[in-house]
Amino acid sequence: MRHSFLFLRSLLFTAIMVVSTIVWACVCFLVAPLPYNKRFYVTARWNVFMIWCLKVICGIRYEIKGAENFPDAPAIVLSKHQSAWETIFLLPNMPRPLVFVFKKEILYIPFFGWAMALLRMIPIDRKQGKHAFKHVVRHGKRRLADGQWIIMFPEGTRIPVGQKGKYKSGGTRLAIDTGAVVVPIAHNSGECWPKNSFIKRPGLITVSIGKPISPEGQTPDSMMQQVENWIESEMHVISPHAYSAG
Repeated sequence: MRHSFLFLRSLLFTAIMVVSTIVWACVCFLVAPLPYNKRFYVTARWNVFMIWCLKVICGIRYEIKGAENFPDAPAIVLSKHQSAWETIFLLPNMPRPLVFVFKKEILYIPFFGWAMALLRMIPIDRKQGKHAFKHVVRHGKRRLADGQWIIMFPEGTRIPVGQKGKYKSGGTRLAIDTGAVVVPIAHNSGECWPKNSFIKRPGLITVSIGKPISPEGQTPDSMMQQVENWIESEMHVISPHAYSAG
């Protein structure tokens, strides 16, 4: 009975998400001529609405710890990646507009990708290797200079709760090349919205913000090791039950 109830709630949320995505994409096209900050705000209302729907329909709440650690400076956000939840949540909940670095194929997704194309995101072709990173650095410097923050997921893909992926140093390489600080973020969104799961489970997601890490005197690997150490240590605090066996 409980599983059926969760399925129905998840089905309702998915239906609302599909319809609202189409509607919001059309709104985004209408506001495309507006200045960037205004159209970013309008676009991000979809994210706010989705997080509200997840709370009301699926019972997924959240809390933010360490918001005082956000710097008033150019920053690169490096976040734990467990779910689709954080890709929705983080966009409207950072102090500055966020720029995602993602594979260019996302732009081809009907309505959602088209709306994303109107923002200053950084799509990349992973097949280009080193050239792709040069593309990120070139555009990343412009975005940071324009007042946006850049967000990347160093594990590259969604990782199940209680597990750790391989942390790649692209984000810290970008920080060193641009002189921007890194803000690490840990969270347990996968406990409510697991990877590749249609069912959304009610619960409280904790989003923990770490202190900024300066690139001064660092190498990409040493800096990423600090990011990894903080995030994975904080995960044991946020989800101790998921690591109790270890």
